[in-house]
Amino acid sequence: MAEPRQACDRPMGGDIMLGIRIALAWLILWLGLAANPVTAAQPEWLEGVRQGGYVIVFRHGPTYANQADTDPLNMKNVAAQRQLTEEGRGQATAVGAAMHRLGIPVSTVITSTFQRAVDTGTLLGFGTVTASADVTEGGLVVSPDENNRRAQALRKLAATPPPAGGNLVIISHKPNLMDAFGKDWFDVREGEASVFKPDGAGGSKLIVRIGAGEWSKLADAMR
Repeated sequence: MAEPRQACDRPMGGDIMLGIRIALAWLILWLGLAANPVTAAQPEWLEGVRQGGYVIVFRHGPTYANQADTDPLNMKNVAAQRQLTEEGRGQATAVGAAMHRLGIPVSTVITSTFQRAVDTGTLLGFGTVTASADVTEGGLVVSPDENNRRAQALRKLAATPPPAGGNLVIISHKPNLMDAFGKDWFDVREGEASVFKPDGAGGSKLIVRIGAGEWSKLADAMR
């Protein structure tokens, strides 16, 4: 004689319906992610930068802390300048690769005349760079008037809309960023970028400050 069914047993039909409901829930979730895979990870400002019209101001990449600029009036004496470390060179290459993966168009790269800035701009991989005294650290070897002129020049560059469909990249130094944009840049790190949106009226708005390692995270999130 068959044993009586226990009262707690679940009917077979109920198991089937539960399985169907779970499968449907997973299908709906998967379809939603497939239709819009990066919405959650993609910040709002990124889409704007992909369209162009922004100015991205970097502090040069990591350098050797035991080096100093011992001949700052002679830019041809590269050996007397503080240099990028291997980490700094690798960081600049990685940032540039991530920006390419993110689809960020760069029309112009302007750098300081110090080699560490030129190297940072070159390793980003957006083509020819233009070195300019306007974004070069002056410090005590130039007059206060010249330091003020450079601060005004950097502010003007950050407020000038780039050509349509492109962004301007600038590689400068911490003192220049502080002089141009204020004391909030006292903690700016080597390799960090500040993204500005020119307002078309001679000013600009800071959109975001982004550390060097964040570019690759943004690009990875798009996969």
